[in-house]
Amino acid sequence: MCSAKATTLQLDIASNLQKWRTFLAIAELGSLTRAALFLDSNQSLLSRQLNALERDCGARLFNRTGRGVTLSDVGERIFPHVKNLLADAEQLEVEIRGEAREPAGRVTVGSLPSISGPIVGRLFQQIRAQFPGIHLKILEGSSGQVEEWLADARVDIAILYRYSHAVPEQEQALASVESFLIGPAGDALTSAPEVNFSALHDLPFILPGAPNGLRTTLDALARQEHMNLVPVIEADSLPLMRSLVAQEGLYTVLPIHAVWSEVQDGSLSAARIVNPPLQRIVSMVFARNKGPGRAASAVARQIAQIVDEQAHAGMWRSTLQA
Repeated sequence: MCSAKATTLQLDIASNLQKWRTFLAIAELGSLTRAALFLDSNQSLLSRQLNALERDCGARLFNRTGRGVTLSDVGERIFPHVKNLLADAEQLEVEIRGEAREPAGRVTVGSLPSISGPIVGRLFQQIRAQFPGIHLKILEGSSGQVEEWLADARVDIAILYRYSHAVPEQEQALASVESFLIGPAGDALTSAPEVNFSALHDLPFILPGAPNGLRTTLDALARQEHMNLVPVIEADSLPLMRSLVAQEGLYTVLPIHAVWSEVQDGSLSAARIVNPPLQRIVSMVFARNKGPGRAASAVARQIAQIVDEQAHAGMWRSTLQA
């Protein structure tokens, strides 16, 4: 009777999965810099790891170019095998840990300051109560920065404004938001409930610098209406914008939720912009290179729920409402 034999496997180069995770990230993102951001590492360390991997393989895996890196012929051949190897390893992790376990891990959310202000406190409370295994990381930046973090997969979820009637297919519209002309307390123009867009002509504005979705939309509307809408100062800081409007008698354009407390306590005044109205959509999107993992999906559901609940307070009009 023949004795049972163990499966014979010879693993050397393929035994270190972390090396191949680095290879996959560089290959998919086409840049050591972007891969370092995605892996929360640094470029010099990834460069050393890549050089060591190529020495182990005895072949060049990437071609270096002025714009980044591209796969070599050898890299192209092994790329699908590496991707399958890591996918199988990830599935093994899921099987070992069990699908029934609670979502856990770090979820990074990138957002504009005017959006994260009303959301993040509630989000932290609900995640801590319902999903204690999830660790939140919040990054705030301008629309251009958030878009860059999203493209580089530095964030799992991005919350952005879209200045159109609909959002791209892969995004989820959370709320419709109207824009307001913001002025100092007691200002005659912004003390009225509404103000025509034409009234914004030649006002002393503090506005975000380009590239910025609001700035692009305002500039396009001003050209269309043959108006002069040039800021006397540019700033991407929401606290600075609020402060200078209140103290220096400047104006800015913001959604009402960005100045909710200041309007309530009377330190700022706000009038809805009409004729034409200036509307934006609050949109949520997952990083395409990461995909919506269980933890990220749980956080996204909580964000959508918070936005829907806060619509009842008048901050915005939720798209989840009937």
